[in-house]
Amino acid sequence: MDTFTDHTGVAVPLDIANCDTDQIIPARFLRRAVDDPDYARFLLADLRFNADGSERDFVLNQPAFRDASIVVADRNWGCGSSRENAVTALRKNGIRVVVAPSFGDIHYNNCIKRGVLPIRLSTQVCAELRSRLHANPGAELSADLESQILRGPGNLSYSFEIESFDKQRLLSGLDDIELTLRYGDEIRAFEQQRNTDFDWLSA
Repeated sequence: MDTFTDHTGVAVPLDIANCDTDQIIPARFLRRAVDDPDYARFLLADLRFNADGSERDFVLNQPAFRDASIVVADRNWGCGSSRENAVTALRKNGIRVVVAPSFGDIHYNNCIKRGVLPIRLSTQVCAELRSRLHANPGAELSADLESQILRGPGNLSYSFEIESFDKQRLLSGLDDIELTLRYGDEIRAFEQQRNTDFDWLSA
């Protein structure tokens, strides 16, 4: 996966508490291939589009937020079912950072595995950030993973916590497969020794 060191981009405020993964990507899209040219439209599709495909009055459809790459959400973002597609839909829209007071546990881990930085900040701070973003459409935030600092409009600066293992995975760009392959020599040595110790298995 892509490494994550720091990212600066337009931030979009999403005032949706308990936004579950079925809202992030509705179930009817789960069988669609990730290289589908329409995949980006699946993100929050029922909030963004009418049944005929026309745009609804939704914040992501506003010109200032169309190219947003950072989401500032409300509490319990990504709760519900454990669908990796929810993070895929974020990535297909260029989203690299999600800021929220809390996350669904599985969705949080899926973000880490797909190169999206999930930042937990207090409910008050997230509400203040969303208010500032509504008042200043197109404003940018900047997330520095190494220093664990989020900077925002008006010279605001917030420190955030992240597990050291998750931090290193993002900095190194290691998904589950790449993380496993780092131990390729040890795995091969184990398999060779197993074949020697239990040669009767292949007899």
